[in-house]
Amino acid sequence: MASPGSPARDSLALSSAVRGMFARSAGDSRSLFGELLDWVLAPLLFVWPMSLALTFSVAQNIAHRPYDLELARLVQTLGSTAATRAPASRRPVAALRAEIERLGEALVRDEDGAQRWFQVLGARGELLAGNATITVPERPLTEPGDVQFRDDVIGEEPVRVAWLWLPPEAGNEDSDALVQVAETLERRQRLATEIIKGVLLPQFAILPLAVMLVWLALTRGIRPLEQLQRRIRARESTDLSPISDRDVPEEVAPLVRAINDLLQRLDQSVAAQRHFLADAAHQLKTPLAGLRTQAELAAREIDGGRGDAASMKHSLLQIAIGSQRAAHMVNQLLSMARAESKEGRMPRQWADLAGITRAVVRDFVPRSIERRIDLGYEGPEAAGEGEATRVFGEPVLLGEMVRNLVDNALQYTPQGGTVTARVAVEPGGQAVLLQVEDSGPGILPAERELVFQAFYRALGTQVDGSGLGLAIVAEIAERHGATVTVSDVRPRLGEPGELPGALFTVRVPKAGPPD
Repeated sequence: MASPGSPARDSLALSSAVRGMFARSAGDSRSLFGELLDWVLAPLLFVWPMSLALTFSVAQNIAHRPYDLELARLVQTLGSTAATRAPASRRPVAALRAEIERLGEALVRDEDGAQRWFQVLGARGELLAGNATITVPERPLTEPGDVQFRDDVIGEEPVRVAWLWLPPEAGNEDSDALVQVAETLERRQRLATEIIKGVLLPQFAILPLAVMLVWLALTRGIRPLEQLQRRIRARESTDLSPISDRDVPEEVAPLVRAINDLLQRLDQSVAAQRHFLADAAHQLKTPLAGLRTQAELAAREIDGGRGDAASMKHSLLQIAIGSQRAAHMVNQLLSMARAESKEGRMPRQWADLAGITRAVVRDFVPRSIERRIDLGYEGPEAAGEGEATRVFGEPVLLGEMVRNLVDNALQYTPQGGTVTARVAVEPGGQAVLLQVEDSGPGILPAERELVFQAFYRALGTQVDGSGLGLAIVAEIAERHGATVTVSDVRPRLGEPGELPGALFTVRVPKAGPPD
């Protein structure tokens, strides 16, 4: 571990200080600068201790190499002396031991503070010279004559040992002589320490510099984002024009293009809402102006003493009709807003479209009787029979869709005509078909796309409507992944005086739109 005040500890403190400059309170979004700094410095600070350990291991191996070569030379010299000994009959053993002892003492004399021991064993394992405390190794699998190395302990002192098994003597092929030289590790440790100092000391100076350069590089790299932020903050709230990506970094350009796409769609949405509000205000002026006119007319009649019961009844009836028309338009505007709302989505559930249609038809029966229109329903009659006509959606909005289709058909069907609401399962069972058929004037092919726009009314009709019903139908259908088509019921070149009628078909998938 790094000691207090070490460069490693200083670099960690620098990293923490830099991150603290960009820290945010709990719950706020994370700092991009801090994230980049973490991913750059954390691996660096994690790998650096590993580099220290690896450098120490490599330095130990490098320090062993020259001293192992020296130990090998000493072992080979002692081995060659022991190998040239004469047979016991020609040369006394005591003289041989004395000769080896003198040579060994001369070879292992202390140098540069290192302490050495040697050991020479005969072919029968007897000690010929040297230190008897050196551990005798097992015979290697390699051929005799190869110098081997190991780490060992003499007393409590760690040592490095080089040993050599000499080839067997003639006539005694089963035994080998052994020569060993042991040395303490002081010189090796000093050399390893010098190597480590020479390698690591520059790193202690370079690491803080590297951290500072990384910080400066990230600061410079983040600067275009800060400039982009200032440009966006300086904009007016009404400025939805695209953001220029001329000076934006290549990595941020896709984000800027995505923001520009969002601004474009937001501009279109705001323009559509502004147009919708203007049309709604214009449409509401007519019934409100009628109410005011009828009220002022009734007041003038009363002030002039000419107000009789018939005229007053007529004025009140007109006021009631105007208020009913205004209330109907307000309700349709609310329905349109609810259908367009993305935030106010209600929980989806399985709903019986046939049951919803039956309930809507029952609600419109009084109105159809008043207008002398034959209003009918075709489809499953009982609740138990509607299992196949269940769809996954928002029941309230589905009811609003059926209501607007039936209301539109009743408005455009002349007295004595027919309106039929029909529910059936599509062949294959993947969707439910809702059809509303009338015997009115129908819709020209050129206008069949336009009638689904808000406040649009077909040309040549005298029907008093707001032009919102079919727009609401289109919004609700899109919300449920459904499609709406319009066609004629009868050929337009049929019998004289026969109206082609209109057939609205809504295909509602049972599973609803994908999330």
